[in-house]
Amino acid sequence: MEIRILGSVHIRVNGVPVELRSEKTRSLLALLAQQPNEYLSDAFVIDRIWEEELPVRPRDALYTCASRLRHAFGEGTHHLPGEVVRRSRGGYLLNVPPHTIDLHRFRSLARSARDAVRRGSRGATTEEALSLLDDALALWRGTPMSDLQSSWSARARLTLEQELLSARIDRAQLAMRLGRQRETVPALYELAEEHPLDETVTALLMEALYRSGRQNESLACFTTIHHRLVLELGDGPGFALHELHGRILRRDPTLQCTNEPKETKSRTLQYSHLNLI
Repeated sequence: MEIRILGSVHIRVNGVPVELRSEKTRSLLALLAQQPNEYLSDAFVIDRIWEEELPVRPRDALYTCASRLRHAFGEGTHHLPGEVVRRSRGGYLLNVPPHTIDLHRFRSLARSARDAVRRGSRGATTEEALSLLDDALALWRGTPMSDLQSSWSARARLTLEQELLSARIDRAQLAMRLGRQRETVPALYELAEEHPLDETVTALLMEALYRSGRQNESLACFTTIHHRLVLELGDGPGFALHELHGRILRRDPTLQCTNEPKETKSRTLQYSHLNLI
């Protein structure tokens, strides 16, 4: 069984996709999948699924969604004899191992990558962490819960997309730590386009470009974000980005270092969302 919310919301049973036609049923699945094996009260679920447009009998409507979800999972059949959508304590629970849900596999792989880095600064450990992050990022199939339109799903998307951004930044840092700045530049350009005001992303792009022998492009990135920040936020870049800009202008030789020991690592890494390296 697979439950997927990092993209459109759907399930696969025995490798076969199962269609969930009702958006309300998909919403129930997405809610339960974010907190598997935890009961969510009827009131909590009803509020998020129907918001201001409550049905005449909200609990009956919720029961219908749960029944459709059970049917989609094939509860009670030889394929799935156990109870997946469990009712108790005035609420519902998704009775599945977390690893069957793409979101929790993603988070588990990202944690394992952080743990691999903490074990030491050896190249093999960094390679392991990079591989784990690649596996984690491969689970994303687009905008999370893209087929849900509710306010709560929009708020959840913001949080999940921030987790994705952090993982992509961490992946770029690890690749640069291994001296792979040239292969990292296209991904960082893509990130900078998606997050034009993010100083973390711009700092990494500037350093990757500089390490790739593209100093003028690196400096142009600083000029671009400086103009955007002043225009949109009324203020320029922070001290750390200004400092990196100055180091690039001075051709600071330490910027060319790769595979640094922990105690001499590049100061640019203070930008890291998760401080992996």
